[in-house]
Amino acid sequence: MQLNLFQQLAAGGAGIWVIAALSVLMLTVAIERLHRFRVRAIVPPGLVDEAVPLWRAGRFDELQLALVRSESVLAEAIRFLAANRARWTPEVLGERAGEMASRELRRQQQRAYPLAVVATVAPIVGLLGTVVGMIEAFHVIAFNGGMGDASLLAGGISKALVNTAAGLSVALPALALHHFFRHRLTVAALALEEQLERVLDACVREEAR
Repeated sequence: MQLNLFQQLAAGGAGIWVIAALSVLMLTVAIERLHRFRVRAIVPPGLVDEAVPLWRAGRFDELQLALVRSESVLAEAIRFLAANRARWTPEVLGERAGEMASRELRRQQQRAYPLAVVATVAPIVGLLGTVVGMIEAFHVIAFNGGMGDASLLAGGISKALVNTAAGLSVALPALALHHFFRHRLTVAALALEEQLERVLDACVREEAR
């Protein structure tokens, strides 16, 4: 007899619907992050190489135009450095720019947090469905007094295993995606820190000497 996956899922009970909702959440967040979160939106290549000569030449109007075109976290940080270069010491200015960039990175990380929630909740919901299925199976045996009839167990056990499989099938890719985006953000954060340090050394600290 051929296995009908749709019928098995439909017979899985309320837990399957919860897991299905979690899978939709996972896909929505993953698509949004893949579309909106790119490393170049944090640290676009070549921006510092373009900004430093303009800063040193005192062409701040052109620098502002270049930063506006970039629309990145690095551009916002450089704009902050340029606007406040005479207000604070290089040490304070670097700390403030780092704090501003760190807030934006945390905001980006928070947008991927639902993936961690799905990875945690989906297997628990599947486990709950498994327990409910086993309770139903043994309830059928107790009610019918048919311990020797394996067919009485089949429905409940099938429901239990379907819930387990569905929960794990959603949790595993959610966990993988969560770590993927977390790694991507870590790489971007390190690159951002290096590029900001370049700007501070080449422009801010040089002016302070």
